[in-house]
Amino acid sequence: MPEEGERPGTRLMDRPEYKSKPRPLTRGPDATVSEAVAAMSDKNYGSVIICDGDEKVIGVVTERDIMRKIVGAGRDATTTKLSEIMTSEPRLARETDDMVDWLRIMSNERFRRLPVVDEDGRIKAVFTQGDFVSYTWPDLIHQMRSMATATVGRNWPYFLIGGGIALYSIVMVIVIGVIN
Repeated sequence: MPEEGERPGTRLMDRPEYKSKPRPLTRGPDATVSEAVAAMSDKNYGSVIICDGDEKVIGVVTERDIMRKIVGAGRDATTTKLSEIMTSEPRLARETDDMVDWLRIMSNERFRRLPVVDEDGRIKAVFTQGDFVSYTWPDLIHQMRSMATATVGRNWPYFLIGGGIALYSIVMVIVIGVIN
């Protein structure tokens, strides 16, 4: 699990997408796939989050799950329960987790939907790859610049010493080259 975001603005809950996200589509494990598909179609959602009675996430069912495990397998969506096809124990992010950490994890582990839970483990939002794409290069460059400025500021004496040594080395190479 990624570390909590330490820098302001890097937590999932700090992103503009988080505040504007509609409530995730949730169903219990005993709901049928047919019922979930109808709700997904109605809301134009690509997944349904499977929650227990306390709104704690126990699984995820995506469009791909339905295609592979119902349509592709020739199963009956009106009798198959979500618990039979869900991805159990999915990766869950906390609201306070660092955005960049999850961007890397989702890319490396190749999953597209990330349920986000509060400190009690209750579902709050679902981040998609599209939400992460909105975390644009200018944002990343600005963060890198801020981190570099903070690093240089804290370690200024070392940069001066290192810079002096590098400059001295360059001058010596030039002088020795001219002499020879």
